[in-house]
Amino acid sequence: MLGAAGLVLGFEDIVRVGVLLIVLALLALVFARRPAPRIEVHRTVTPPTAIPDERAEVQVTFTNIDHRSSRLYLAEERIDYVLGDRPRFVVARLEPGATREVTYVVRSHLRGRYTLGPVALTQRDPFGLTFVTRSLERTDELLVLPRVVPLGAAHPPGSGVGNDGETPQMVALHGEEDVSIRTYHDGDDLRRVHWPATAHRGELMVRQEDRPARRSALVLLDSRESAHGGTGAASSFEWAVSAVASVLVRLDELGYRTQLVTREALHATNIDLIERSTTEMIEDLASATLGTDQDFTRMLSAGQDRATAGRLVAAVVAAGEDDAGTELAGLRQPGAAALGFVLDSAAFENSHADGPSEAAVRVRDQLAAAGWRVVIVDPKLSILQAWTTVTNKALVQVGSL
Repeated sequence: MLGAAGLVLGFEDIVRVGVLLIVLALLALVFARRPAPRIEVHRTVTPPTAIPDERAEVQVTFTNIDHRSSRLYLAEERIDYVLGDRPRFVVARLEPGATREVTYVVRSHLRGRYTLGPVALTQRDPFGLTFVTRSLERTDELLVLPRVVPLGAAHPPGSGVGNDGETPQMVALHGEEDVSIRTYHDGDDLRRVHWPATAHRGELMVRQEDRPARRSALVLLDSRESAHGGTGAASSFEWAVSAVASVLVRLDELGYRTQLVTREALHATNIDLIERSTTEMIEDLASATLGTDQDFTRMLSAGQDRATAGRLVAAVVAAGEDDAGTELAGLRQPGAAALGFVLDSAAFENSHADGPSEAAVRVRDQLAAAGWRVVIVDPKLSILQAWTTVTNKALVQVGSL
C-alpha cells in the first residue's frame, strides 16, 4: 500500500520504503520456513530423588546433532507449577556437534512424580518480524518421596527376642514351604541326616533344626477420599502417607518382611500383591492418591487373604461416617499384634476442634475391642509420638487412649 501510494503521489522515497518493507517481509518468510537443525536435549537431576522442600538441581544439556549450525534460541522448560516458575534461558549458537549446558533449581513442598519438559525453543528472525517455536519432546522425571520420620528405638510387640518376644519368632509366610533341610556340611551330626531327601538328591542332606527368625508384617494405607480431611501438605492423607513410609522403614530396620496394601498396588497387580523392597514401596507411595470406598473394600479383602497367624498388622485409617473400623478389625489374627493410627479427619478440617470427633472415637473403640493397639491422630500429634504410643509396652487398656 505504501509503495502504491508513493507511485500515485510521485514520491520516490516513499516507493523505496514500500519496496524495502516488502523485501523484509519476504526475507522473514523465507527465514521462518527454513528447517531447523536437529537438537538433542538431556537432563541430569541432582539428587535423582528428593523429599518435600528439598532443592534439586536440574542440568539441561543441548547438543546439536545436525550438520548445520543452530541459531540463537530463547528456551522455556515446561514444569509443574508446584516446582516453581518455568525456567527461561538463552541457548546460544551451536556448531555441529557442540553442546551447551544450563542449570536451574526446583523445589516442591509436596511429594509426587513431576515431569520435567518438554523444552520450547523460540527463534526470531533478524528483523523481529516473525518468530518460530519448536518443541524438544524428550521429558524426564523428578521423584519427590514422602517424608520419612525416624521412629527411634521403639518397636512393636513381638519384634524383640527373649522376654521381649510376645509372638513366635518363626512364622511361615503365606505361600512359603515349611522346609528345614540343607546340604550336609563337615562336622554335622550324622544323626540329623534326612535319608529320604538324601536318596532323592543323591547327596547327604541334614535337618536344619534352628531356622532363622522370620517376621512378617502387613501395612495398609486408607486412601478413601470420602473419609480424609484437610488440604495440601497439612491434610490427613499426607500425614497418613508419611506415617506409612516411616513405619515401613522402621519395620525394615527390625528385619520384617513387609507387604504394603494400597489402592495403587491393587490396580497395578490386579489384586495380587507382590512383595517389594522397602525402597520400592516408598517410591510407590510418592504417587499415592485418594480413591473410592470400593478401593478400600478391595484393599481389606486383599489384606484378609494375607493376614496370616502371627503376622503384624499396621493400618493408618481415616475416621469417616461408615463403620470401617469393624471391617478393618478383622485383619488382626489371634496371637498377633495390630497397630492402628486413627486419623481424626474433622480435626484436620478444623484445627481448633475441641477434643476428638465422635467418628474417631467410634473407630478407635471398634479396633480396641478387637485387641488392636490404637491411637487417635490429630494435626498436632507427630508421627513419632503416635508410633511411641501404640508400641508402648506399658500400654494396658488401648481403648483409653
